[in-house]
Amino acid sequence: MAPVDPMTEIRASFFIECEELLEAMQDGLQMMDDGAADAEMVNTVFRAVHSIKGGAGAFGLEPIVRFAHRYETVLDAVRAGKVAVDPDLIKMFYRASDHLADLVRASRDDMDSPVAQGDALVVALDAYTGTDALPSEDDPDFDFQPLRLDLSFDMEDAGDEAPPVPCFEIYFAPDTEMFENGNDASSILRALANLGDCNVVCDASKLPDLDKLAPETSYLSWTIHLVTDVDEAEIASIFEFVDGLCIYTISKTEAEITPPEDSATDITLLPDVADGGSPPSTVNPAPAPPSAEPPQNTARPTPPTPNPAQSVVRVDLDRIERLVNLVGELVINQAMLAQSLQSAGLSPHSDAMNGLEEFQRLTRDIQDSVMMIRAQPVKSLFQRMSRIVRESSAAVGKDVRLVTDGETTEVDKTVIERLADPLTHMIRNAVDHGLETTESRIAVGKSSEGQVRLSAAHRSGRVIIDVSDDGGCMDRARVRNIAIDKGLVPADVSLSDSEIDNLLFLPGFSTTSTVSDLSGRGVGMDVVRTAIQALGGRISIASEQGVGTTFSISLPLTLAVLDGMVVQVADETLVLPLNMVAETLTLTKDNLESIQPGVDVVRVRDGFVPLFDLGFHLGYRGKRASLVDAVALLISHEDGRLAALIVDEIQDQRQVVIKGLDDTFYRAPGIAAATILGDGQIALILDPSDIIAQSADPTSSATAPLKAEA
Repeated sequence: MAPVDPMTEIRASFFIECEELLEAMQDGLQMMDDGAADAEMVNTVFRAVHSIKGGAGAFGLEPIVRFAHRYETVLDAVRAGKVAVDPDLIKMFYRASDHLADLVRASRDDMDSPVAQGDALVVALDAYTGTDALPSEDDPDFDFQPLRLDLSFDMEDAGDEAPPVPCFEIYFAPDTEMFENGNDASSILRALANLGDCNVVCDASKLPDLDKLAPETSYLSWTIHLVTDVDEAEIASIFEFVDGLCIYTISKTEAEITPPEDSATDITLLPDVADGGSPPSTVNPAPAPPSAEPPQNTARPTPPTPNPAQSVVRVDLDRIERLVNLVGELVINQAMLAQSLQSAGLSPHSDAMNGLEEFQRLTRDIQDSVMMIRAQPVKSLFQRMSRIVRESSAAVGKDVRLVTDGETTEVDKTVIERLADPLTHMIRNAVDHGLETTESRIAVGKSSEGQVRLSAAHRSGRVIIDVSDDGGCMDRARVRNIAIDKGLVPADVSLSDSEIDNLLFLPGFSTTSTVSDLSGRGVGMDVVRTAIQALGGRISIASEQGVGTTFSISLPLTLAVLDGMVVQVADETLVLPLNMVAETLTLTKDNLESIQPGVDVVRVRDGFVPLFDLGFHLGYRGKRASLVDAVALLISHEDGRLAALIVDEIQDQRQVVIKGLDDTFYRAPGIAAATILGDGQIALILDPSDIIAQSADPTSSATAPLKAEA
């Protein structure tokens, strides 16, 4: 086996760090765009660009270095107050960040760098600083050059002069969780003061008025100038017990900072200040913005942010996938063992059965832990969509702003990767079709700037992602007429608003008569729906006059394991997601009603719920002659609607491993995946919402009962 080149691993680590820096840069630009264009936000963006440039220089990635140098030159001018921040400048920074990300990914993938696009951006950036030439190696302003450092020190040349006592600048911002764990900020500050001459400055600028103050929230941070002869590691050891519960940076200053004589080691902190409460009246004002250069030692790879520091171990994705597969096999074997012991007729109180229960608990804990490893926040995906909005709005000449909510919502990494393409299409659709032109918005009294909102949240054991716009309502009459003209639905069919909205998902449907870069090719929302369904998800539409249109995507949290209810239907064993089953019912003469021939409902407390015979709709058998004494599962949709599925028998509730169906299989509506049961039998995993929608939708191609076979 050939040895691994250490430089290859270091280079790979650099590109991973670049992704983190690009994310921090986007965060900073977003906050600037939201009105927080203060010195710290500019420094955040500057440090990210500067760090990318420095790392790229070490690997000889010249296109990145050259462009990043021009970019940070403008940022430096902003820091110095020579260039004012305005909306046009922020848009320029967004474009520059997009191009810098393209350069990084091109270098990572060994592709040609998009230099031509960068030249126009360089000219635009230079206009802010008064330069008019593209950067070159001979440019006197292009002063970034690798240096050879001589780290030796000759004591004879130093004479009798003692080395200066080092001075450190320490930034310390407790997180609320630090106080919840019983830690105290004052003890940290006193420990630092014991190391040498110390000046502590408290930043109380984030402290709200008393009537808005939340006692459990941490508002204060401190900047400490420490003159000491101890090394940096000893200073960092003071934060050992609060690592991950606060943000802290330790950096050597270039020049000694002499603390004022009247406050050199005087730390006056009331207990409630250390715990995030109201400060005394003598709290020092906020310090000047920190140095723009990145600190020499930080607890986080990026500049201080409101999120607490965390230790991160980077693991190859293939290793995680192998671990997930092994956990899946463990779950299957645990189910087989459970079924074998039950078949043996052992007492539920026997040692073997007690051991089985403990084994099941450990298996679930292992599975949950592995799934958490694969879970990632959707923030990176949302940031990619921010760029899509900028490019799409520029293409159609509209002023559009993207607003995001729930960026910290976590979902399986595989789901995030496969969601990028359909989400991109939906964002473009919202910009091109959902939002009116600037003139039309102004004419109806709306803001000239359209808004696209992208949100994510956990709900009922699934993740819900909404793409909404504040444009005009869907023209349902036009949508219906287009569908009739294209022969997609009969002309005499009566359709509800919801059914008309779902016409958008029919193959070949398009409301655009001309072809553009964004839409109008007849391949659109049907592709989106197919991609969502391949993830075990669903998509729905809601449109309201004067409010806008919302596309809502419901997805499973993971594509590996789920809690399922095992049922029997016409001698077939099927699995339904347990989180969708609200309750079970036994149908009787008293709770059954027939509203028309072939359409039955069941009374559930104060309302009626439609009934669907699962065996009939899956094509396993004909309709039941009588529904009395049948078992029904009350299915709860994400939007709160209810429906009931009739099954023959409920067998068990258990954790099952999701096995995806190969593309060569016919993908019947309502069939999400398959699994292997404890006895080795293969069972289909159903999507109840899709079955109900197909059965109730008059525009569905599934006019006959569905046929699903394992």
